Amino acid sequence: MTDLAGEFEAERGHLLAVAHRMLGSRSEAEDAVQETWLRYAKALADPAHRAQIRELRGWLTTTCSRICLDVLRSARVRREAYPGQWLPEPVVTDVPAVDGFAPDPAERAVRAEQLGTALLVVLERLTPEQRVAFVLHDVFAVPFVTIADVLGTTAIAARQLASRARRAVTGPDTPRHTADLAEQQRVLTAFVAAVESGELDRLVHVLAPDVVLIGDGGGHVPAARRPVVGAVAVARFLFGLFGQAARHGSRLAARPVLVDGALGWQLETVHRGQQLRMVTSFAVHDGRLTGVFNQINPEKLAHLAGLGVETGWPPRW
Repeated sequence: MTDLAGEFEAERGHLLAVAHRMLGSRSEAEDAVQETWLRYAKALADPAHRAQIRELRGWLTTTCSRICLDVLRSARVRREAYPGQWLPEPVVTDVPAVDGFAPDPAERAVRAEQLGTALLVVLERLTPEQRVAFVLHDVFAVPFVTIADVLGTTAIAARQLASRARRAVTGPDTPRHTADLAEQQRVLTAFVAAVESGELDRLVHVLAPDVVLIGDGGGHVPAARRPVVGAVAVARFLFGLFGQAARHGSRLAARPVLVDGALGWQLETVHRGQQLRMVTSFAVHDGRLTGVFNQINPEKLAHLAGLGVETGWPPRW
C-alpha cells in the first residue's frame, strides 16, 4: 500500500489539473481525485492487477475523467438553478518574483495547464461530453482512442465532440486570452492608472471593444445578473464599482495574485458595514482587456487568507 500511495502522489498534481479544468471547482476536483485514489487502491492492491497496467498515468487519467463526467452531468442541473452569473471557484497563488515573468521551460509547462478564468467560463457552455473530449485532447494531449473509452463511444465520435467544443471555445463571442505574464502586467498597470484617473476615454482605451464583465455573487452579495458587454458599459460599471467604495469612505485593499495561472487581484473592502472579499481575474489579448471576472461569492472565497493591514490601493507589483 505504501508503494501504491507513492505512485499515486506522484500523479496527484496532474490529476488535479485535469479535474479542475473539467469541473471548474477546486473542491470538486479534489473530491474527484480522492475518489480516483479509492478506486485505484481497491483495483490495484492485488499485484496481479497492478501488473496488467502498462501506463499508470493513463489509467488514472481515464478513471478520474469518468468520475468528472458523472459530476458534470449532475452539475448541469445545479448550474441551471444558480442565482445570477456563475464563475469557477478561483485557484489563487502568489505572483512570481519580478524575474518570474519569464519562467524557465519547466515552470512554463506547468503554467500551460493553468489557462485562466476565461477558458473555464467558456467551457461552461459545452455539454459534459464535449468538455471532457476538449480538455483531455486539446489541453492534455490524450489520444481520441482513450477519450472514446472514457465517454463510451467511438474515436470518430470523440473527435467530433472535441471539434465542436473547439469551435465554441474559439468563437467570436468568447473572451480571448493570449498574453504572457509580462504583457498582462503592462495591461493591468495601464488599467489601474486609467481607473485612478477617473477618465472614461482613458479606461475605454484599455478595454477591447467587445470586453465582457461577469460577476458571481452566488445570491449572497449583489452582482450584475447578466454579463456587462462593451468597452463603454464595462468602463462605467467599473467606475461605479470603485467610486462606491470611495463615496462611502471604505478602505480598499488589493494585492496582485495569480488566478488560475493568470494575473489578477485579491481585494477587500467594506460594503454596507460588512467586509467584502473579491477575487478579480482578467483575460488579455492584443494589449487590451477582453474579460473581467469578479468572484464575490463568499462560499467560493472562504479558503482565502485575509489581507494584512499593510495592503492598500492601488495594488503593488
